[in-house]
Amino acid sequence: MTVESGRLPAEGVRRMFDRIAPVYDVMNRVMTAGLDQRWRRATVQATVREGDHVLDACCGTGDLAVAAWKAGAGHVVGLDFSERMLERARRKAPELDWVQGDVLALPFEDASFDAAVVGFGVRNVEDLEAAIRELRRVLRPGGRLGILEITTPRGPLKFFYKLWFDRIVPLLGRLLPGGDAYTYLPASVRRFPGPEALAELLGSCGFEAVRFRRFAGGIVALHVGEAG
Repeated sequence: MTVESGRLPAEGVRRMFDRIAPVYDVMNRVMTAGLDQRWRRATVQATVREGDHVLDACCGTGDLAVAAWKAGAGHVVGLDFSERMLERARRKAPELDWVQGDVLALPFEDASFDAAVVGFGVRNVEDLEAAIRELRRVLRPGGRLGILEITTPRGPLKFFYKLWFDRIVPLLGRLLPGGDAYTYLPASVRRFPGPEALAELLGSCGFEAVRFRRFAGGIVALHVGEAG
């Protein structure tokens, strides 16, 4: 599949994120007007308790894992497919555990974690349902999952959203070394389930008390569920 189709094979995803690692943090701030850090803190607040053993899956450069650590998590593991992303994560917080691995085959025992979080990562996996089931497998009963992801808004912001993500963000990406991969972003968001559909999928994969909230007029959604 091509970048334009919105779906890449696993090795293509790895290469893409290796390539954009140097500009990843900058593009996150630009794309969200700096709000992504606030959303990450909200994700941690909704899912992580003091002393928890926490997994940040598809951790990228580690901002969500670091937020969990600062919030009082007892032990934090960040996992990502891209070694280039992990190199930057290790520089931010060498005291955390950073593991290269695939969310579709997590290298952890069943019921290993009290909480798991994913920030802007699940829309890139080849099999979303399989990824969610893997996250459920490594959570203890009653453990919490938080998924923070871009979604498609309804209402007045829909036109602005289309202009921003379909036109401006890919253009900005082309101005930065390696940022041309951001042409993939609009298609990856379009094929991702809406908030209601993702909530249903979480329920079918063994999560209970699933709820979600929208940020920025519906451009981003946070889903939280408890392992049944």
